[in-house]
Amino acid sequence: MLGVLYAALGAFTFALNNVTMRRGVVSGSVLQGMALTVPIGGLSFLVLTIVFGELHHLVLFPMAALGWLACQGVVHFVFGRYCNYKSNQMMGVNLTAPVVQLQVPFAMLLAVVLMHERFTALQAIGSALMLGGSFITQSNAGQGKRTAPAAALGPPGRSQAEKRAPEPKPTFQPRVFSGYLLGLGAAICYGSSPLMAREAFLHAPGISTAAGGCVAYAAATLFFLLILLKPGASSDIGSMKRENLPWFLASAVLVAISQAFVYASLAAAPLMVVTPILQLSLVFRLFLSQLINREHEVMNSAVVIGAFTAVVGSILVALDTDELTAFLQLPSWFADFLRYRLAGR
Repeated sequence: MLGVLYAALGAFTFALNNVTMRRGVVSGSVLQGMALTVPIGGLSFLVLTIVFGELHHLVLFPMAALGWLACQGVVHFVFGRYCNYKSNQMMGVNLTAPVVQLQVPFAMLLAVVLMHERFTALQAIGSALMLGGSFITQSNAGQGKRTAPAAALGPPGRSQAEKRAPEPKPTFQPRVFSGYLLGLGAAICYGSSPLMAREAFLHAPGISTAAGGCVAYAAATLFFLLILLKPGASSDIGSMKRENLPWFLASAVLVAISQAFVYASLAAAPLMVVTPILQLSLVFRLFLSQLINREHEVMNSAVVIGAFTAVVGSILVALDTDELTAFLQLPSWFADFLRYRLAGR
């Protein structure tokens, strides 16, 4: 039960992190958000490494592992995070989340192509559901949110022409095409980074994952400092509005807390239990975005249906086929169909 609780808290805090960041980039910039979240994430992992008494592991990594961890940090915490934040800024968390969640089938694809891991019929069904869910959410996205002026009809006695309501103005109009492309970019970065981390730890067996996170975040922070050399980048970060600072700080702290909960849940419960619960982050985002960012999000039936479809698909992709069929005690013919190997060993 403790692992279940940690996983649920991890899903909730990860969703809250995305929603608070979305609120910050409504009037702030993506660079401003990253200027806080990247270094604070590194400090958080450093604290975890010290608390676990694993600081000495930082000098035990071989060069190959350091190289993979550095690549993982830059791809995940710089490029992936930028694409995710920018997509959130363009079309909101509700529309972005199911697209970014495509990182799960993309990671599976890379594992099959590069590592020859098996890909079953169950995972193919889950991937199709996730892809379908991401498209469903976009079906009515272009309409945005619209509000009509309160005095649109005017007082009685005015002519019909005067009473005619003006065209309502959009309060939030998502840029779907650009946002979708950036969301796919985030999914590709997030989906490829776990394979880099896995390669790193294959070269450094037995070394702390928290220490690995320190190395990855350190590389990401150094790379981000290079971005600040771009003309105008420093002045952009320096012009951060006071009202945006609490949202960016909250997001930076929450992303570290969510990662800690994920590690704790995996230490206390099996992956088969933890993984489906973590996918509930998509559902939490819908409710939190309505609570915090109601005027800056698209919310309709397509968004809800698409999000829940993507959740189901991500669960099917992430779970082990043999364990799932045994747990549900499915008929042998159906279990054999779901276990049918489409690719891999």
